[in-house]
Amino acid sequence: MAIKIRPLSHAIGAELSGVDLSRPVDEATRAEIHKAWLEHLVIVFRGQDLTPQRQIAFGRMFGELDDHKAVPFYRHPEHPEIYLITNKKIGGKESQTKDTGRLWHSDHSFTTHPTTATMLYCREIPPVGGTTMFANMYLAYETLSPGLRALLDKLEAVHSLEHYTSHNPYFSVRDPAQIAKMHELSPPVAQPVVRTHPETGRKALYVSEGQTERFVGMSREESHGLLQFLFAHSVKPEFTYRHNWNVSDMLMWDNRCTMHLALADYSHVHSRHMHRLTVLGAPCGRLLEAQELQ
Repeated sequence: MAIKIRPLSHAIGAELSGVDLSRPVDEATRAEIHKAWLEHLVIVFRGQDLTPQRQIAFGRMFGELDDHKAVPFYRHPEHPEIYLITNKKIGGKESQTKDTGRLWHSDHSFTTHPTTATMLYCREIPPVGGTTMFANMYLAYETLSPGLRALLDKLEAVHSLEHYTSHNPYFSVRDPAQIAKMHELSPPVAQPVVRTHPETGRKALYVSEGQTERFVGMSREESHGLLQFLFAHSVKPEFTYRHNWNVSDMLMWDNRCTMHLALADYSHVHSRHMHRLTVLGAPCGRLLEAQELQ
């Protein structure tokens, strides 16, 4: 059966049907999926019955998978490629990933090998809520004025896991020792403010409220006004898609040209349990020099 593609919003997102990811995917089908992913940035496969092994096998068709050594505390006990995003207890203890993703961000932009693709598989979802939003960062860049685009093209920004944890109130419940270790494993990096997609050639804005601290060479105070404008501009409704999850949904998105946000629109009385894979990206950004740290 040929793959059918149904756009989910004007700006971003498409549902793909006619493919069963629980079975081996041939190269022609993989290429068709890849093409749809580049065009729509976020793609959704409904009703997929996936074992961890099948999810991992599909993920490897798009590149090397992260084993999450930078954030090693929340991995699947048998499959380190799978990162557990869950509000279910783990080892009898409250999960520390139950409120993951509450700020807009692009996965692992605080590293020099930020994630290319993220694949999130829904195992359990509350009866109401538990939704995820996505933003098209191509459009965020392309709708800026020519003058502002010319300015931003030349800038770098500091992306920091420490910024993410300190500005996210949900991290206050996490183990301080684990957070300190995560900071040690992921020092701040400088990323281009505008990133050129290596496959499409389009430019995308590459800043986020969750992980962008300031512009390189500027103080936080000097950076604040412009960054706040860019954060708000990037997530205008006309650039976004909100996904209402069903159990067995598999989503795949392109972190090079999108941001996402997990909304706190549900009660933890109900289970929300996800298996996440991330495909390692090509080198992007650089470690900050000592004199650039403020």
